Amino acid sequence: MMEMQWNIPAQDPEIPEKLLAWGCTPLLAAVLHARGMDDTAEQFLEERGSSMADPMELTDMVPAIERLRQAIAANEHVAVYGDYDVDGITSSCMLADYLRSRGVQCELYIPDRMEEGYGVNEGAVRELHGRGVSLIITVDCGVTTVEETACAMALGVDMIITDHHECRETLPSAVAVVDPKRPDCDYSGGELAGVGVAFKLLCALEGDTERVLDRYADLVAVGTIADVMPLTGENRYIVKRGLEKLENAPRPGLRALMAEAGMQDKKLTASTVGYVLAPRLNASGRLGQVESAVQLLLTSSTAEAGKRAMELCRLNRDRQSLEMEIWQQALQMLGDRPPAGPIVLAREDWHQGVIGIVASRLSECFSLPAVMICLDGERGKGSCRSFGGFNLFEALSECAGTLDGFGGHALAAGLTIQRENVPAFRAALTDYYRIHPPTAAPTLDVEMRVNAPELLRMECVEDLDRLEPCGAGNPRPLLCLTGARLVEKTPIGNGKHLRLRLEKFGQLYDAVWFSHTAEDTEARTGDWVDAAFYPQINVFRAHRSVQLLMSGLRLHPSEAGVQILTGDMEQAAAAAGGIKPPVRDDFALVWRALAAQGGRCTEGTAGLNAMLAPAMREEKLCVILRALAELGLLRITQAPGMCFELSVIPNAPKADLAASRLLQALKKQYPQK
Repeated sequence: MMEMQWNIPAQDPEIPEKLLAWGCTPLLAAVLHARGMDDTAEQFLEERGSSMADPMELTDMVPAIERLRQAIAANEHVAVYGDYDVDGITSSCMLADYLRSRGVQCELYIPDRMEEGYGVNEGAVRELHGRGVSLIITVDCGVTTVEETACAMALGVDMIITDHHECRETLPSAVAVVDPKRPDCDYSGGELAGVGVAFKLLCALEGDTERVLDRYADLVAVGTIADVMPLTGENRYIVKRGLEKLENAPRPGLRALMAEAGMQDKKLTASTVGYVLAPRLNASGRLGQVESAVQLLLTSSTAEAGKRAMELCRLNRDRQSLEMEIWQQALQMLGDRPPAGPIVLAREDWHQGVIGIVASRLSECFSLPAVMICLDGERGKGSCRSFGGFNLFEALSECAGTLDGFGGHALAAGLTIQRENVPAFRAALTDYYRIHPPTAAPTLDVEMRVNAPELLRMECVEDLDRLEPCGAGNPRPLLCLTGARLVEKTPIGNGKHLRLRLEKFGQLYDAVWFSHTAEDTEARTGDWVDAAFYPQINVFRAHRSVQLLMSGLRLHPSEAGVQILTGDMEQAAAAAGGIKPPVRDDFALVWRALAAQGGRCTEGTAGLNAMLAPAMREEKLCVILRALAELGLLRITQAPGMCFELSVIPNAPKADLAASRLLQALKKQYPQK
């Protein structure tokens, strides 16, 4: 398994005076500067919709709205064909609601996840034709359905395709194909979700973007957030408007869902939508009951909304229970020893709508690609997730001889397979993995080191709210305390989560780490640690305080590192036992990094390692530092709250590395080839 690589800026945060003068607190100013926004901060923070692009920039928008106007005028029987995820559900409901409000006989068709799978299928097209449908409008799907579109047109059913997925070389022969990822489309509004493309269709049809946004901003925001679209430019403004609508005038279904999920008195952000509302809507599609989500979003009845909200929350609990059950079964199948290669597990009683989530958890837990296969008789359907830059699509292509079929991309894919071929597929994937190992270690990319207690004052943390909505493309700032003391480590939530207390700058900071147990970290009470976190304001019984929402915790430095740096020569050599002795180039790399900092590093091995490319194993770095200190070239000072300060000794005479007793001891210990 790969170890997580922490990327921490070695430099102290810079706080531009111009941003302070403009009204930013020091923390917000430092974050904006780190993101290169000194000159664009005001426009970014006060976005008022100036970045909304003209919907007519989308290729094929003209024939799309002309055909739609024709259908409205003739009161044709129209079908909206969507997808079973949140993006597809919100876009389907939005378009159907609009068409019905215009008097159109409109029905909604979302395929069953287990029976039909993703996208337009010929059986559904024929069924809709049989019901008298003369126009099918797809949302969040359809751009690759060449044969299915040809079938519809042959039956006399026109198709307008709106999608946001990658196009193939040949586009469907529909009346219109509206997709910003068409090679011949020069849309300036950035990356849109499926609901965003459908929204643009309505804006073009109405000729008034603001009016459509007033009516549907909440649905567009929920779908955009759930599909992890970049929250910059146009999407940022849409989501801002959507969050305002959710807070002030939500439609009955979303109001009921927020109440049922316990969100009445909580601040509404893109994160709460993504982690609270979206999973409940998504659960309906995963468990084959998408109608519950559709009715929730379309109903105008408070009673019906409450009923559907309860159903969705129950479905989400069922989904969580299924996920946990499958997770535990997967761990049992793996046994006591961590897997050494790709994880390929298969079982009969797994739920097809949930195994993808478990595959993601397995890949993250073991730092390996994971494939979960749900068997049904002699066939199986699998969900695949990648890790560490391993290209799943290329791997499945090489293993195609063992599969009935597959599709997807480098990071996620699906497959079908015969039961008898599972062992052969597992062996083929393992062989490919050994020849083409992952090229990138998992990373934790810290945006800024906190080097002063003033940055975590209440008003500074509150001021970060001006960055909202945060998400893809505009993440919450991930900060780091290096060399903090772990004072307390307490399990909470029946042992599912951790409450921590950290000491730094002579102050105590409360932290919470969700979905982590006391056994998940090597750090013990009293250890020096590095803590990566998102700062937030916690409100408990009307008391407000700064809380650190943990994202990572590691020892700083390791116990072996401490022994190497501070022990006597025998202890240092023992702690470094088995480490290949560093060579002159390794010393030069470290020395240049120290010189770049003016010969001084106050953040110890973690701060120094952040400057190295590639980063070194910590024990090896400590050997280099101890040898430099032994030869009179470096001063290592242990300091409370800082762990170690490193200072180059000025005007020190040249030294011969071969004279280091620590290096001599390592050369004797390390086996010679």
